[in-house]
Amino acid sequence: MRLLVIGSNSFSGSHFVNEALKNNHIVFGVSRSEEPETLFLPYRWPNEKLESRNLKNFKFKSLDINKDLDKLIKLVDDEEPEYIVNFASQGMVAESWKEPTHWYQTNLLSQVAFHDYLRRKKFLKKYVHISTPEVYGDTNGWIKENHNFNPTTPYSVSRAACDSHLLSFFKAYDFPVVFTRAANVYGPGQQLYRIIPRTILSIRTGKKLFLHGSGHSKRSFIHISDVVKATLKLTFNAEPGSCWHISTRQALSIRHLVQKVCNIGNCPFNEIVQDVEERLGKDKNYFLDSSKIRKKYNWEDSINLENGIKDTFNWVDQNLEDLKKLNWDYIHKK
Repeated sequence: MRLLVIGSNSFSGSHFVNEALKNNHIVFGVSRSEEPETLFLPYRWPNEKLESRNLKNFKFKSLDINKDLDKLIKLVDDEEPEYIVNFASQGMVAESWKEPTHWYQTNLLSQVAFHDYLRRKKFLKKYVHISTPEVYGDTNGWIKENHNFNPTTPYSVSRAACDSHLLSFFKAYDFPVVFTRAANVYGPGQQLYRIIPRTILSIRTGKKLFLHGSGHSKRSFIHISDVVKATLKLTFNAEPGSCWHISTRQALSIRHLVQKVCNIGNCPFNEIVQDVEERLGKDKNYFLDSSKIRKKYNWEDSINLENGIKDTFNWVDQNLEDLKKLNWDYIHKK
């Protein structure tokens, strides 16, 4: 199959590219920045078995949906991908309060312009929109895919608005959109400001980890390998207009998670962790009921949290000297 992956440089996008190549699909990758260091691109990792993927089936272009929409449209016209999987969004909740117009531009306005073009393309079989549990706001218990939206930050409002827009296109034009919402994803190659790699780096270097709100909010954490396998299955099989949760069935507090990472890394929790005030608008809990995909497609998450953390430790340790030289904080790109 011919797939266009938008946001192919992102953590989830790059792992999805790797999974698609392993399954012998032809992949066109698009991100606003040039490809980053190889250590963040699993499809270029040397420890991967070369026979498990075909890099000749991958082509990459640096295109910004805000600035290069005409070039992105030309790429789609030229290559006619049957499937488009869109990981691209302006992320980060706390930072979205500072310059919210950037979040609305990337996550809504430019997306709407792109979708309005795509709806006229007969060759498009499926458009998979990678959404977020943050559109639901704070969840009280494990929720299903039909739960009402209750976004609480500029980031989540922009994502919920785009999801609503796409649903209207499905109803009006039979636009072949499929929505996925995954729990907190982690694993090797993740951005260094995310909680698990950031904790591991603190353990290995002794640099303090600032734990917002003392880490009392609760999340479910799922390994990236389980997520991309589910996403690829949904790309080819899910019915247009459908929505799917991808999650484990366990949840724990961020504090408990950090304690678990510290235990695995043989580091006293109090030695590296410093409690700080909570971030503005942070939701307390996200619990996604994933029974739908489990029943329909016999999908199961296969990597438990302890083994997944060890997998991430291995990646950090293999690349520690290079990671020490990089900025561990989020850097906003306009």
